This record gives sequence, structure tokens and C-alpha cells, in this order.
Amino acid sequence: MSAVARGVVPPGRVVGLDVARCLALVGMIATHALVASTTDGGVTLVQSVAGGRASALFAVLAGVSMALMSGGTHPLHGRARAGVSAGLAVRALIVAAIGLVLGSLDTTIAIILTYYGVLFALGIAFIGLGARSLALLATVWCVAAPAVSHLLRPALPAPSYDSPTFAMLGDPGSLLSELLFTGYYPAVPWLTYLLAGMAVGRLDLRRAGTALRLLVLGVAVAVVADVVSGLLVDRPGVRATLARTLTGPHEPGGLADSLEHGLYGTTPTGSWWWLATGAPHTATPFDLAHTVGSALAVIGACLLLTRVLPAVWAVVFGAGAMTLSLYTLHVVMRTPSLLPDDDVETFTTHVVVVLVVGAAFRLAGRSGPLERMTALAAGAARRRVSGPGPRSSPGRRSSAPPSSRRR
Repeated sequence: MSAVARGVVPPGRVVGLDVARCLALVGMIATHALVASTTDGGVTLVQSVAGGRASALFAVLAGVSMALMSGGTHPLHGRARAGVSAGLAVRALIVAAIGLVLGSLDTTIAIILTYYGVLFALGIAFIGLGARSLALLATVWCVAAPAVSHLLRPALPAPSYDSPTFAMLGDPGSLLSELLFTGYYPAVPWLTYLLAGMAVGRLDLRRAGTALRLLVLGVAVAVVADVVSGLLVDRPGVRATLARTLTGPHEPGGLADSLEHGLYGTTPTGSWWWLATGAPHTATPFDLAHTVGSALAVIGACLLLTRVLPAVWAVVFGAGAMTLSLYTLHVVMRTPSLLPDDDVETFTTHVVVVLVVGAAFRLAGRSGPLERMTALAAGAARRRVSGPGPRSSPGRRSSAPPSSRRR
């Protein structure tokens, strides 16, 4: 790496991951700020590309970050692991709290950060595992968690279809049910994303071969999941069964609309055939597998592209190094007094703002304000448990954030 690149890219920072985070952020801005339907009721090109995939990419990248913060290719153990676990727990609390604050704002966005904090907390139990164990666990979880959720949800409180807020803490049982199983981004099935990302983070991400394998594997998994789901849903009688058991807020648009545009985080529970669908935001095995595959492909492609001129990529996509701060800014900008409309002008303004701010912070060698606050609190917790030690490389730190009622 050249002297210029070293001045822009902190030691240990994997620029390809920042580029992937930036793409996820822009993808979520697109789903929040652009009209999702065509004039004839179909799905717009932007929505068909980013819908469901951008938020999944962020969740996978969160797992990558957790793996990097807990030793990378060599998982931490003993007191060092305990210290990192404490730091991650603090991160989870802060991110969840920011999500509760943003959830109280008047926007049309289904805030992901509180779910994200819960996901971080659940992932702490697995930071001692290696790449193969994590990959195997992610595969099993992808199949088992949606089935468990399908069995449990009929007995759980109905979801509110609102973003979590501090007011919901008054009914902790319902809030926990929504965060884990029934909400927009249910943490139990979504743990698939985190585990897959942690497996990726245990690999040597600086090798071109690793990036290429991620790209090829991701494309293969995404295509196979989509094809198999389509074949199952097209079996005789399946669509009729799905239409008969379609309930909840999905019902007014009908089955075709639900399968094309996606649902609200979960599927109806009237038939096991719902687990064969792969529509966005359904958290079925096929939805999870397809979006994990697309996330792996994006990460692999970004790692390959940034092997050339990393400093340029780091500046242009600097927003990817401070997504927690910029996601928060994006949500605030969507409030009625600022830019509440769904149109190209709103989207362009948001994207320009996050890219310019991200580039400025990268050139100045500074982390985002929320990233800095979170890192300081997490570092204090880590040192309190594990004792003084070498400071984490900036490349081992991460933020990440989100999606939407406009998902």
C-alpha cells in the first residue's frame, strides 16, 4: 500500500467492507426514499434490487465486524474473550437505545437498530467459534429458526407493526416477542445473517482467493435458493393454499402482491407451505439463504475491487466507515420538517449528504460521532473486564445499521 493510501486507510482497515457497508446504506436509503411500486402495481427496479437485500447485507456485515473485533482468523478465548464480550454487550445496548430514540420520530421507516442491538447481544455467545463451525451453524440456523418461529408465533402477542420505542418498555413481554420473533427484523431467524457474517470474518479477507470464493459461493446460493423456492411455490395447489391462509396486514393486496413486494418480517402461520416462499422480509429459509448469498457476493466483489486504488475507494465510499451516524442522520432527515417525500430529489439529496460527509470524515482521519462514542464506551467495558491491553485497530471496529417500515 502506498504512503498516500496508508494516510487515508488506517492500519488493519479492510476497505472492501466499508464499500459494502456504504452500498447497503445507499440501498436502504433507496428503499426508504423512492417509490416502491410502478404505476401498474409492480415493483420498481430499485426496490427489486435493494428491497430486503440491503438490510440483510448490513446484518451479515455486522457479523463480519464481530468476528474481526473478537480475533479475526484466531478467535479469542479466556479473559480476552470475556473483555470483548463485555464491550460487545455495551455496543448492543447503545445501538438498541439509539434505535428506540429514532423509533419515536415521525417517519415512515421501520427502524432496524433496536433489532440490531438484540442481534449483537445474541451473537456474543458464538464469538469463540471458528469459520467452519460458524458456517455450519448458520446453515442449520437458516432452516431451523424459521421452523421454530412458525411454531411459536401463533402463541405470541400480535406484532404492533411499529418501530420499537422507549414507551414499549412498559410491556417488556410484547416488546421482546416482537424483537425476537414477530417484528420487521426478527432477531432469532436473523441470527442466520450474523452467523454467516462471523464465518466470513474468520477468513483471511486480504487474500484475493477468499474474495473470489465468496463471490462465486454467494451467487450460487442466491440463485439456487430463488430457483428452488419458485419450483416449490409453483407446485399444484400451493398458491391456492397460500392464498387461503393469507392473513394480517398482507391480506388487502392479495397473494401475488405479497409475494412480489414482500411481507412485514414474517409470514402467516396457517400453512407450512409459507416456509417455501422467498419473498423479501419473510425470514423463511429461502429468503434467508437468498439474501445471505447476495450479501456474500457483494462482499466478495467489494473485496476484489478495492485491491486496486484502496485509498480512492476509502474516500469515495467513506460513508461505509460511519454507517451508524449516517443512518441516524438519514432517519432524522426523513422527518416531516425536513425531507419526508418519496421522490428522486429526496433520494439524491440523502445520498449526496452521506457520501460527502463520509468522504470528509475519511480525509480528516476521523470516525463518526456515534461510532466514536460507542467505541469509547465499549473499550472502557472491555478494559474493565480483561484489563489493559493493546488498543483495537480501527479496522476491527464497526458500526452498522439498518432498514424500514419502508424496508
